[in-house]
Parts: sequence; C-alpha cells; structure tokens
Amino acid sequence: MANKLSLSIFTASLTLPLVAMAVDETRTDIETISIIGSREDVQELAGSGALIDQEQIAIEASTDINQLLKTVPGIYIREEDGFGLRPNIGIRGATSERSSKITLLEDGIMIAPAPYAGPAAYYFPTTMRMDSIEVLKGAPLLRYGPQTTGGIVNLRSTPIPEENSGKLRLAAGEDGMRDLHLNYGGRFGGGALGNFGWLLETVQRDADGFKKIDRSGRDTGYDIEDYMGKLLWEIEGQSLLLKAQYSEEVSDETYLGLTDADFRDNPKRRYGLSLPDEMSLRHKGYSAIYNLDLTDSVRMTATGYYNEFSRNWFKLSGGSALINAANGGDANAQAILDGTADTTGLTYKNNDREYESYGLELNFAVDMGVHQLNIGGRAHEDEVDRLQPVDVYDQVDGKLVYVSTNPISSGDNRVEDAEAISFWLTDNWQVTDALALNLFLRYEKVHSSEERYTDESRNTISSKKSNRSEELLPGVSFTYDLNDQWQVLAGVHRGFSPLGGGASEREDPETSINYEAGVRFNENSFFAEMIGFYSDFDNKTENCSVANPCSNGDTSGSFTTGEAVIQGIELTAGNRFQAGDFTIPVDLAYTYTKAEISEDEGALGFEKGDRLADIPKNTFSLRAGIETPMGWNNYMVAKYTDRLCSNIGCDNGSRLGRTDSLFVVDLISRYSVNPDTVVYAKVDNVFDREEIVSRLPDGARPNKPRTASVGIEYAF
Repeated sequence: MANKLSLSIFTASLTLPLVAMAVDETRTDIETISIIGSREDVQELAGSGALIDQEQIAIEASTDINQLLKTVPGIYIREEDGFGLRPNIGIRGATSERSSKITLLEDGIMIAPAPYAGPAAYYFPTTMRMDSIEVLKGAPLLRYGPQTTGGIVNLRSTPIPEENSGKLRLAAGEDGMRDLHLNYGGRFGGGALGNFGWLLETVQRDADGFKKIDRSGRDTGYDIEDYMGKLLWEIEGQSLLLKAQYSEEVSDETYLGLTDADFRDNPKRRYGLSLPDEMSLRHKGYSAIYNLDLTDSVRMTATGYYNEFSRNWFKLSGGSALINAANGGDANAQAILDGTADTTGLTYKNNDREYESYGLELNFAVDMGVHQLNIGGRAHEDEVDRLQPVDVYDQVDGKLVYVSTNPISSGDNRVEDAEAISFWLTDNWQVTDALALNLFLRYEKVHSSEERYTDESRNTISSKKSNRSEELLPGVSFTYDLNDQWQVLAGVHRGFSPLGGGASEREDPETSINYEAGVRFNENSFFAEMIGFYSDFDNKTENCSVANPCSNGDTSGSFTTGEAVIQGIELTAGNRFQAGDFTIPVDLAYTYTKAEISEDEGALGFEKGDRLADIPKNTFSLRAGIETPMGWNNYMVAKYTDRLCSNIGCDNGSRLGRTDSLFVVDLISRYSVNPDTVVYAKVDNVFDREEIVSRLPDGARPNKPRTASVGIEYAF
C-alpha cells in the first residue's frame, strides 16, 4: 500500500455533499476534540455514556486504562498483563477480543492500527498522556463507527493551555516502576496574522515487572517513551490544528501463562520457556483539522489523518498445548514447562507486522434552530502486512538452544487490506422544551481482501480472499424531561461489525438490533441513572487470533457463532455529601448482563442458553473519598468483576474454561503542598488478591499484585 492517499479516496471524499464534523459539533474550540463534552452533557445524552475526566484520573493516579474503565457501567474488561498495555475492552454487545469490537478514537480519530482490515488493538495510546476519556453507547454512536454495536471509547489528549504553562508528574513504586509525564505550551500572536498555540509533551515509563522467570534474572516489565506535539492557528472564522505523535515500547511480555496448579502455588511465576519472549512496537500518528465558518449557522471541517504502526512480538508458539496437557495430568508436559525434561522443536515466531491507516473527512454542521443537522462521510484505507519467520529451539538441561529458522509459510506471509466509505446523517431535533428526538442513519461500504504468498519476495500468490459488505444502519433515540429532576430516555439502532481482511466472499458481517431504555434523576449534586439494554444478533461473530482463539479453536479469520442475545441493566449513582467542613464524594456503578446463544446451533455444537465468552454476569465499582479543608484528601476505589467464560458454553464444561471472580481495592492519599504542588501515595490491590483474570493467551494469567507507589504533581 502506498504511503499516500489513493485517487479513489480523494475522489470519494471530494465528491461528498454536506458532511458533519468528526468532532463535537457544539464546541467552538477546535483544540478540545470531544464526542460528548462535559459531565453535564453526559447527563443529558440521547443515549448513554460516561466521562472519566482529568479530576478522576488524577485522584486515582492510574496509568492503566483497564482500571479506569472498570468504573464505567456496561464495560467488560479482560485483563492480560497486569499493566493494561494491550487491553481487551468490551461494551454491552461488543465482546472484548483485543478491543476489536468497539470503536477506539483519539481526539475523535480512529486509532486502532487497522480499524477495518485488522481491528485487534495491539496498539493502545499511552493512557498517562490523556486528559480525559469518553465512553458513548446507544444510538448516538452511529455518528462514528465502524463498530456500531456496543460503544465507543474516545481518548482526549492534553489540550493546549490558554497561557504559557506546563505540568510535571513524577512517580515511583515497587517492581522498579518509574513514570514521568511532562508537557509545556502556550499561546502567542494576534492581529492580522491570527493567534497561535502550541504544546509539547512526553511520557517516559519503565518497570521491572512483578513476574519472575524460572532460572533467569531477566525483567518482565516494560519501557515506554511517547512524544506528542500540537500547533494551532486561529483567526476569525477559521482554525487549523496540526498534531504529531511518536511512541516506542519494549515489553518483556509473553503469551505463555501457567497451569492451574502452578498458578495456585505462585501466580507471579513464568516458565523458562518464555525467556526470549518480547514485544517491541513503534507508532507514528499525524492529523490535521481545518475549521471554516461559512455562515453563522454552517461550519465546515476538513480532517485528514495518517497512522503507521509496526510491531514484532517474538514469542513461543503453541504453548497452550503444553498447558492443556499438563492441566490434564501429563507429567512430561509439566516437566517440559518446569525445565526438567529436554525437548526438541520448540517454535518461536517473529510476529512481525506493519500496519497503515489513513483517511479524509470533509464536514459541515448546520444549525437550523430546533434542528441540528449533521450530514457526513469518510473515505478510509488500511492494511496489515505480515512477514513472520519462525525460529526453532531445543530445551537442553533447562536452557534454550537455537537450532534453525524455518522457511516462512503462506499463513505468515500475507497482506490484508480494506477500503471503506462511510456516510451518516443525524438530526438532533428539539421537538418541545421537554422532548428531544434524535434521528441517525449511517451507511458503511467495505471491501476487504487478503493475499498469501509462497516466497519472501512475494512473486507467487498461494491464495486470495475478498469480502464485500454494504450496510444501512438506522437509529432513533429520545429524551423526555418529566420535570426538573426526572428524565426518561430510549433508543434503538442497528449494529454492525466488519469482518476484517481475512474474511471469505460468502461470510456476512456481524449485525444486530440494539435497544436501550432508562430513567435519570438529577438534583443538586446527586445523580442517578438506570438503563436497560438488549442486543439481538442475527449472526454473532468472533475475531480469531493467537491472542484470542475463537470458540472453535481458530487463530485467524472470523467465526460465526449464530444467533445470540446480550441483555442487562446498568446502574449509576453519585453524590457529594457534606459533613461539616469535610466533603465525601461517592460514585457507584453496577452492571448485570446475561449473554447467551439464543438458538441451537447443532453444526457448531452450541445450544440455546450457552454463555458467550468474555462477558461477566456482574461488575461493580465504588469510588469514595474524604476531602478535607487542609488539602489532605483520601480515596478508595473498589472494583468487582465476575468470572468470565474463555469460550462459549464454559458453564457446561470444567473450571478450566472460565476465570476467577476478582475483587480489588485501591487506596490513594493526596496532599496539596501549595496551589501548584500535590504529593500522593497509592496502594493498588490493598488486600493482595491474585486471581486468574484470563486464560488467554495460553494459560492462567494473574492481575497485578499489591503494589505501592508515590508521586508528585507540579504545575508551572
């Protein structure tokens, strides 16, 4: 794929009619790119959502996206490495699967490495760099896409400050954890040339890790560096924002987990077979957003973006076979894992892939008084290029000895790509003072393909696949104010999830009808919301990978599991109580979900009532604090996640098909030394609960153990 926009993208984009903004159409500052807005906007959505703002991020002193999102109802997290480096995020009907079934945005722009051809999020933006996080669910998500079933996660980066200023955050903790976050920017100019703004930012993170590798002193942590710059030009009626980002990561992470017996004995253990395993990645992202006010009621926006991502996860292949055999009582498999038995032919694959994605949007937002119209479109292309040699090792006397490198097979020598055209029409109609009606219509046309090659020079094609899908996705929602405190809401929309570059011609994408209805109460500082949701799938699909094998065992392509229903209830409540001079903030979130196959699928071996994978029945979070007038504030964050199925129908099998439930409590104490300086101490997982939070990939995996850290925040 060429490193430039193809003629087809330009032609499709330039011939778009009126198109709506890819950012929040109601905001006047281009620099704060949002799909929701403020906490007050969340409480008025014609759908459901959440905002994790800068205050919450600072209070929780969290750098792990998993832990932050666990405080949002309707979100399902399957942990993997304990640090949140490659999160598995699901929302309502969208199961986690490397976050491939939700739409991931950074500043309103798709950020998954290849959102259509390979949506599995092996890259995730550095959470420590983010100013806030938005979650959008229900019919309003049709404005975005391509994943329109469960929800959207939009990461909002640090805004350019209104005056020259900066922030510094330093933290250190157990297991060699060291974090630095530094940014500085400001504004200048004026007059005929307009106003200018700029921002420079970096995050530097490293840790030794909490796991220990048998017969080795090698670290099991990570080393991350992330850089971002913004340049803003504003003049009356116009603005241009340029953004560039670059990051690198090396993490000593593996796919190889533990047997159940070894996990119960020492969850921090790693087998010596995983010694060479390492992930290295590099990401570059560029975007330009131009705004032009054509009239007092019409605003045009042009957005262009380009993302490039390369990674190589060198790791043991086929570790699940050894884990499964040892769990079944195979003494030789256990001895190989322990390093006490010699073995030959261990394969370690260079999972080396390059991703590229780019697109162009032309946008108009039209204010017609009671109607806020958005008509829009996007042309997008992305690609995944795999060239993955396999090294062969023997284990001799507990040590790994390199033997040879195998010729690259066609499965490890392939290119997957996708071209997509999207259009949308939305009408936010204020019918009366009490009734707001929201109409949505989205169109997605996707062409994906895959070519496999027999030779490294790629002169001979061994196989080809292609898939075309075309979907019209309508939706409607409303809010109605019963009085100043009570509001009801409801909505319905058609969901869609593209299959990816490896799909065959006759495969159909995942589609669903999604409903939600609920009630809100808002008075002074107290807010409560209860929403029921129901997703009815014509054909539920799973995205298959080595990291997330499908329920039929496949590790590539997709797997259609048939008709399914995912339904549940979300509860949210929050208040700020006063006790004399003390303030006690309390926020609670709870989700109950029932996720099942809804019709017998005899050919697949599924029966009506079989539980779907990666969706817990119950999740719960409680955030509470005591804020004092002397600036010493203390907080507790408690989170509970019910057990997960690792594959469909785990309740019909052994415990090896499901995870453990997990209850974790974090404590944070913050003290304001002066208006510009805050020091804090934090203990994650105070009660040191270590459970099996995932069996994917390749065996039982723990959450992060009890970990203490201290930090300082300084504004200048």
